[in-house]
Amino acid sequence: MSGLDGRRFGAILKADGVLFQVWSAASQIELVVDGPAPSTHQLQLRSDGLKTVFVPGLAAGARYGYRIDGQGPFPDPAARFQPDGVHGLSEVVDPAFPWTDAGFSPRAWNEAVLYELHCGAFTPQGTFAAAKDRLGQLSDLGITAAEFMPLADSPGRRNWGYDGVSLYAPNRNYGRPEDLRAFVNHAHSLGLAVYLDVVYNHFGPDGAYHRLFHTGFYSTRVKTPWGDSLNFDEEHSANTRAFFVCNALHWLEEYHIDGFRLDATHAIQDRSALHFLAEFAEALHHRAAELGRSVQVIAEDARNLNTILQPPQQGGYGIDAVWADDFHHHVRRALAGDTAGYYADYDGEPASIARTLRNGWFYEGQHSVHHDAPRGTPTGDLDRSRFIICIQNHDQIGNRARGERLHHQIPNHAHRAASALLLLAPETPLLFMGQEWAATTPFQFFTDHNEQLGPLVSDGRRREFAHFPEFSDEASRTSIPDPQADDTFLRSKLRWREREQPEHQAMLRWYTRLIQLRRRIRCRSLHCTVGEQAGLITLEWRDDHQAFTLVVALQGGGELPGACPSGVLLLTSEDPEFVPDPMPRPGEEVGRPLQFGRAGCALFFDGKGED
Repeated sequence: MSGLDGRRFGAILKADGVLFQVWSAASQIELVVDGPAPSTHQLQLRSDGLKTVFVPGLAAGARYGYRIDGQGPFPDPAARFQPDGVHGLSEVVDPAFPWTDAGFSPRAWNEAVLYELHCGAFTPQGTFAAAKDRLGQLSDLGITAAEFMPLADSPGRRNWGYDGVSLYAPNRNYGRPEDLRAFVNHAHSLGLAVYLDVVYNHFGPDGAYHRLFHTGFYSTRVKTPWGDSLNFDEEHSANTRAFFVCNALHWLEEYHIDGFRLDATHAIQDRSALHFLAEFAEALHHRAAELGRSVQVIAEDARNLNTILQPPQQGGYGIDAVWADDFHHHVRRALAGDTAGYYADYDGEPASIARTLRNGWFYEGQHSVHHDAPRGTPTGDLDRSRFIICIQNHDQIGNRARGERLHHQIPNHAHRAASALLLLAPETPLLFMGQEWAATTPFQFFTDHNEQLGPLVSDGRRREFAHFPEFSDEASRTSIPDPQADDTFLRSKLRWREREQPEHQAMLRWYTRLIQLRRRIRCRSLHCTVGEQAGLITLEWRDDHQAFTLVVALQGGGELPGACPSGVLLLTSEDPEFVPDPMPRPGEEVGRPLQFGRAGCALFFDGKGED
């Protein structure tokens, strides 16, 4: 870490002034400080390529930028805040905050239940302060960690966050830096960790001035679907790598963020001896240990690579957990019948879903029709709690043409069954905001780009779906919501008053009860086996003295051969407190086969100590 400590980027507040550090190859670069008495300052080149200047007497709140070869001023690539947007001057920020969270650590993976949210759409106000006021409800639900979609500032009034360009600056639309710190501090007081989605595979298309400072930020050989790739292994890559590692350290140190979800790590190309992901994970773990804290590093990666989770001594990256989407894809195929695109690789059969839950992901080297190549690697003895699974997330909802959630397209009883499988699985479950009460709101793709870029984004969004049969003609594509329209964003905002309606209250009780049962099961250190019989999926958590057995019928009715599982019937998806229109409870008739009249589940306990 000592090598990075001196290579911090941005405006660093000191007791007697501000130290400015920027990576730039410009022949002429000067700091421009705004205010009643504007001033300019020449920067000095250091041996590591950074340029720096100390301005005595300067305080938090000062606005500044950099003039490059006579042009600008441009915002700091490592600005701590952009009060007037990503094209405006940067603000010096005081990181001091009255923290009260000493000793807080995120839950271990085998105890974790994650909750993904978009700050702007989570509440009507769309702010950190408003989100903070809802944290008590997440705690009551049993959530252990809130995971923000990217907060790095991006152009316009709204964005998913993956067009971020000011990576060190919390999005001004959600509030000021101190508001985010207050959110984290309050979350910790409730026992909730806070994770942050970070994008280190590209910069957004508007407001990314990095190339003006140094072309070394960008790869000369790699492109991504979202723009020019970043440079992790070519000339000047040492400072690019440091820029992103220090970015995460900034969130860890100055905001007490507990974990990072690295977006699309399959798009981070690095041929170095030490892969950037391994360097990143090691640096974060090391610094957290120095601070007496722990941090979780999560990869979103489509390749099903065990290398991601393996420790460095085995040639791995040492990342703590990975998003594993195979479960989602099989469940969606089973319940909603999706077959287009990557869903061609999934049959949704109960045996396939059971195999996915046994192994963490489905593809371990089999041939993929969608990729026309082998996909994946064996998971071996990797702890299954390090695989994060879902039945909804921002991608799987928002990347649909109209942003429909799974429960908008299937009956409530099927949603209850899938939710039980998710929340009682050996993997770590992730919910997407509003899922717990079956929110009626979609989550659609929204942006607010400038008048040149905006129409291109709108047109590109509609062309993206042209190869789907239901959007094969231009007239049908006009029904796809315009990402630039205000209404597209407003439709995506949660309506919290829905929680007071009986049908939504029933689903919320179902989720709350399942999470309570998950905690009760997981705290007993039981061994889990996953099976499939007669089209039903079974999960059995047991030791020599006790067993919990979950039986799930995802598709219509079904019957488990033989007698019902032994023990007490703890819960069914037809219990009246969870169901406005219950059918007979499966499993009530002792000694008879377990039968389901429709999609559903039943949980049994055999042993002592369960009421």
